[in-house]
Amino acid sequence: MPTSKFKFSHLPPYVKIMKIRSQFNSLVVLLFGFLLFLAASLRVRNSNWKTITEKIVSGENSGECDFFSGQWVYDDMSYPLYRERQCRFMSDQSACEKFGRSDLVYQKWRWQPDGCNLPRFDGARLLEKLRGKRMVFVGDSLNRNQWVSMVCLLDTSTDGSNKAMETHGNLMSFKLKDFNASVDFYWSPLLVESNSDHPVLHRMPDRIVRAHSIEKHAKHWTEADILVFNTYLWWRRRNMKVLWGSFKEDDGVYKEIDSIRGYELAIKAWSDWLEFHINRTKTELFFMSMSPTHSSGDEWGTESGHNCYNETLPILQDGYWGEGSDPRYMHVVETTIQELKEKGVHVKFLNITQLSEYRKDGHPSVFRKQWDPLTEEQLKNPSSYADCIHWCLPGVPDVWNQILFAHIFS
Repeated sequence: MPTSKFKFSHLPPYVKIMKIRSQFNSLVVLLFGFLLFLAASLRVRNSNWKTITEKIVSGENSGECDFFSGQWVYDDMSYPLYRERQCRFMSDQSACEKFGRSDLVYQKWRWQPDGCNLPRFDGARLLEKLRGKRMVFVGDSLNRNQWVSMVCLLDTSTDGSNKAMETHGNLMSFKLKDFNASVDFYWSPLLVESNSDHPVLHRMPDRIVRAHSIEKHAKHWTEADILVFNTYLWWRRRNMKVLWGSFKEDDGVYKEIDSIRGYELAIKAWSDWLEFHINRTKTELFFMSMSPTHSSGDEWGTESGHNCYNETLPILQDGYWGEGSDPRYMHVVETTIQELKEKGVHVKFLNITQLSEYRKDGHPSVFRKQWDPLTEEQLKNPSSYADCIHWCLPGVPDVWNQILFAHIFS
């Protein structure tokens, strides 16, 4: 990986103009140092912000590199890692270029950790690691976003057409037949059983979970060799209904509780399952932290009512943290992973939240397939239907997978 920073003078003209304008919303720094910063590179730094999960993810007690503290560096020499049109299994939800996005600067940012380098993704090496094995991403549409990224990284890393995509209910499988390997995604947005488990018809006005029930999902992924979990987005509401009983029975007991309490119950069910059912000598376990959203422009210093629509550059404020990312949920996972560790079950928590917080430019916005016809009102106001949750590919989730790759081989 190149270690030199990309010079500001080499950026596209419109990017340089937007960069200068953006500085007015940055933290106040010494003018001389600030000008040197502009001359050296366009970057976003995060050297001081300490998350509540630092001890788990930083490797400070093991001498490992902290991949999660660093800066975004513009690098059009070695990024993107693949071209959108090269990936034969690209999702229309992430194919921003296909659906009209013409500013492709968002594809050319490299995450540079402080004090070390993030290993470049090596698809051939990972495929050898996966030979005869199964890797499964379990969670919501953000985990599916990361899974599509992994599929594209592997698809574009190897020649040949002996690959296939298969879908069976909640399970989507990318088959690499030459390696007898499978890279899967399993739809389980709340990890535990819920009334949002249908892979297509899952938008429910009244969300209900069976917070102690995970077997319905877990039986589909327990025997995997590598498991990558996430769950957060679907818990972002004040209250959640919890069911004690079965969705098929009429005598169940329902109770509405704080979502954070429901999350605690769900993560406890997940950890209990891992403790008693996972093969500790075979299966590698990972949990991805929450993926941030960029729906409120006033959080990063633009006008109220603005969101990620028309955003083309990262946020420049050091340590920026949006209101949509609730650290309480990270704390629940942190505590649970520590308890599992004490029981001999090792889960690596990959804190991709802070590095992703800066990337307001990386969302599909309006440049994705629209599953429902747009109304006249929406067409007049594109911000109203902009997707500021998911991510364009190539893009930010590729960095998540670079970090995952680094930990798989650490």
